Amino acid sequence: MTPTLVRNHRDADLSAPADAGTRARDWAEIQERMLAPLYEAVYDRLEVGPATRMLSLGCGSGLAMLVAAARGAHVTGVDSDRERLALARARLLPEEGAEGAPAHRARLHDDGLPAGAGADGAPYDLITVFEPIGCAAGDSEGLVPALESALPLAARGATVVLTGWGPPERCATAPVLRVAARLAESTRPPRPGGWRPTLRDDLEDVAARAGLKPDGSGRVSCPFGYADPDSAVRGLLSTGLFDAAVRATDRSQVEKEVAEALHPYRRADGTVWMPNVFRYLVCTT
Repeated sequence: MTPTLVRNHRDADLSAPADAGTRARDWAEIQERMLAPLYEAVYDRLEVGPATRMLSLGCGSGLAMLVAAARGAHVTGVDSDRERLALARARLLPEEGAEGAPAHRARLHDDGLPAGAGADGAPYDLITVFEPIGCAAGDSEGLVPALESALPLAARGATVVLTGWGPPERCATAPVLRVAARLAESTRPPRPGGWRPTLRDDLEDVAARAGLKPDGSGRVSCPFGYADPDSAVRGLLSTGLFDAAVRATDRSQVEKEVAEALHPYRRADGTVWMPNVFRYLVCTT
């Protein structure tokens, strides 16, 4: 198990209330790194580098932007979650002169899309959506309008990358996510936004509705590895995929049932390991 995929959080209090700041830190410190192989695979395929001007929609706490910036790309990120965005600022925009401050410059926005193109005035040639869709009912509803608003900021023929969960039979996390669906449906009427199986054409459907032209796709192995079950529960709940279940029951019950669902993936040393496959779709404007 590689250290880039696993962090030890044994000191965390699992019973503590998950306020917005705690949840954002759980995402940044535990869960976000699980998608690093997806970021790298996309950037390798598209040869992201100093000539790239990237707009990241739903940039979260900024790991994907940091990886692109390390390759020399000019990066702009947008996210409505201000707690996650604050963590992205700490990563990407350290104080001038701070030790270890990167040479790159980035722009981050929490109040909608930037008014114009990149910092140098040139339009974006790459738009990324690294928040995977296809695992919760309605999780792509706001994506098409966001893409339609972003496309005028992009160059003609720019590349757009959409990402989603792979087939349930290729994702060991799928049975754990079914806990979210079962609990969300335990109320009458069922709570909206619960887990549902990934569909084969989820990404193509979004591309068609946004007027994009598919130009290739790929699958990437993104195993979810955790130091212990407590870290796994905190990381998984930070994704938002269990929100409907928490609203339908309560956080303690969701934590308990997720922990039980993780038993088949616990190793002898107490770590948790779940192989998963994620999919990306490359489109052009």
